[in-house]
Amino acid sequence: MALTSSVKEELSRLDIKKSSVRKAEVSAMLRFAGGLHIISGRIVIEAEVDLASTARRLRAAIAEVYGHQSEIIVVSAGGLRRGSRYVVRVVRDGESLARQTGLLDGRGRPVRGLPSAVVNGSAADAEAVWRGAFLAHGSLTEPGRSSSMEVTCPGPESALALVGAARRLGIQAKAREVRGVDRVVIRDGDTIAALLTRMGAHDALMVWEERRMRKEVRATANRLANFDDANLRRSAQAAVAAGARVDRALEILGDDVPDHLKYAGELRVAHKQASLDELGRLADPVMTKDAIAGRIRRLLAMADKRAIDLGIPGTDANVTPEMLDE
Repeated sequence: MALTSSVKEELSRLDIKKSSVRKAEVSAMLRFAGGLHIISGRIVIEAEVDLASTARRLRAAIAEVYGHQSEIIVVSAGGLRRGSRYVVRVVRDGESLARQTGLLDGRGRPVRGLPSAVVNGSAADAEAVWRGAFLAHGSLTEPGRSSSMEVTCPGPESALALVGAARRLGIQAKAREVRGVDRVVIRDGDTIAALLTRMGAHDALMVWEERRMRKEVRATANRLANFDDANLRRSAQAAVAAGARVDRALEILGDDVPDHLKYAGELRVAHKQASLDELGRLADPVMTKDAIAGRIRRLLAMADKRAIDLGIPGTDANVTPEMLDE
C-alpha cells in the first residue's frame, strides 16, 4: 500500500485552477468515497477516505468551489481496520451540495452514476474524474506480473462511468464484479503509466517505472539463467549418454578399433560429463571440437555396423532412460 499512498499524497498536492475540473474531481470523490444520509430529516453528505491529505483537499474544494463548510472526523484504527480513516461531513448544506455535485438529480432523486455534465465533459474533466475516484477508493500494486491499478466502485453505474472516462482519454479499463463488489481494473503496465501521467502523479510514475524496469531486468536475468542452466543440463546428459555409447563401441570392436578412434573414445569414457570443447583441450596434442566429434562419430558408426553384422545389440544398449531424463 506504500505505492498507493505515495500516489494519493502527490495527487492531494496537485494544484488545479480550472473550476470545471475541480468540480469534476469533487463529484467523483463524493460519488466513490461518499454517501447520502438522512439525519433528522436533513440530507447529510459523508465521504470516507484513507489519507488526511485527501480529506483536506476535499474539504478545501468544497469550501472554495461551492462555498459550503464541512468538518473532518477521524475514525481511529481498530478491529479489522488497519489504519485511521477520515470522514469529510457536510451537514448544514448537504442537500445543496448534493444537487450541485450531481449526487441528486433535478427531482431530488439519488444519481447512481456520475452527473451528465461530468460524463460529457472535456478530457481534463475525465482526468479529474479518475483523480477523484483514485483518491477516494483507488489502489496501485507493485509492478510485475500481477500489477494493477484498481478503483472500488459504489455500483455498476459508477463503474461504467469510470470506464467511459478512461475511454475518452484513450485508455482501456475493464469493469468487473469481484465477490459482489464492483471494480474498475487496469493491468497493462504501459496503460497504468499513461493514466498516472494523465492524473498528474508524475513523481509516483517515476518510482513505479523504476521498480517496473528493475523487475523486468531481474525477470529477464532469471529467464536467461534458467535457459543457460537447462542448456548445461542437456549438454551434460548428452555427454553422459555419448560416453555410454562409446564404452559399448569399444567393447564391440575390441582390438580392431583404429588407434586414433580408440584414443578419442577413451577420452570420452574417462570424462563422461565434459563437453566436446573440453575433451579437445584434454587431448594431447590439443584437438578441435569438430575433430573430437568426428572421431567419436566414426567410432560409433563402425561399432554399430559391426554389431549388425554380428547380430548383437548396438551402442545404444548402454544408454538408460535415467541418462536422458536426469
